[in-house]
Amino acid sequence: MKWDDQGSSIKIFPPLDFNFQECLVFLARSDQEILHHIMGDYLYKLLKINGEFVLLKIGENEQSIQVEFPIRTPAQSIKEQAAAYIWKWFDLDQELEGFYDMANKDKLLKDIVHNHFGLRIIGIPELFQAMAWAIIGQQINLTFAYTLKKRFVEQYGESLTYEGNTFWLFPEPETIAKIDKDELLKLQFSKRKAEYVIGVAKAMESGQLTKEALLHQQDYQQVHDSLMAIRGVGAWTADYVMMKCLHYPNAFPIADVGLHQAIKHQLGLERKPTIAEIEEMSIYWEGWQAYATFYLWRSLYEW
Repeated sequence: MKWDDQGSSIKIFPPLDFNFQECLVFLARSDQEILHHIMGDYLYKLLKINGEFVLLKIGENEQSIQVEFPIRTPAQSIKEQAAAYIWKWFDLDQELEGFYDMANKDKLLKDIVHNHFGLRIIGIPELFQAMAWAIIGQQINLTFAYTLKKRFVEQYGESLTYEGNTFWLFPEPETIAKIDKDELLKLQFSKRKAEYVIGVAKAMESGQLTKEALLHQQDYQQVHDSLMAIRGVGAWTADYVMMKCLHYPNAFPIADVGLHQAIKHQLGLERKPTIAEIEEMSIYWEGWQAYATFYLWRSLYEW
């Protein structure tokens, strides 16, 4: 991680193949989003570090990411954790030269990576948020998924209001572990999803499920199996979490509806491709399936 403490702000130095504006396009994809705000060229994000609310104002300054702290200048240790959060959020550890080399030779990807060069997988660093969001999104359209997330966050998350804008934190697993599923049914969660989300929260509260343990396993199949052992987590959910939270570039949510739609549009097909067809066309994506998927999702914004 490359960053510099500038007193009242910090400066983060991402790899050269990083495009902040492309990442903002992804982050602006829903007007129902509640966990960050985009105002002009700035991205606002609320964190809680060492029990303290920390509001970030994130912008671009030449080849760097400039981060200001609108409420108050935090301690140096908190600045470092804020920088580390952004580094993970934008997947800045990932060296993408191999991905671009592959994608530039791939008929499905080459135009997309040319048009959106510098886009990074925007992650979800918090494991509970990543898993809950994946479960919420199962078998419903994205618009309704955002509606459910907004209700969930406003009901159980913490918030801070600054200059007339309210910034929210995703609920903590300790909070959700204590609620009854009937409370989530009132928010229009299905019975199963309510049980699954509360079950994940309980597993995390008890220490049975932790991000640290999953990262320690390292082996792709072992991590995938560990996630799928949790009630409510199928192959798509496991791959989504591995892609967005655990930073596996070879995670491949191959059953994803958005992925199928993007491939259909890119190839001008009359029907969505089959899983077998996607497996065949993705042979050369080996090691980069997550990035191929993310760029194909990005291509949907043009339609």
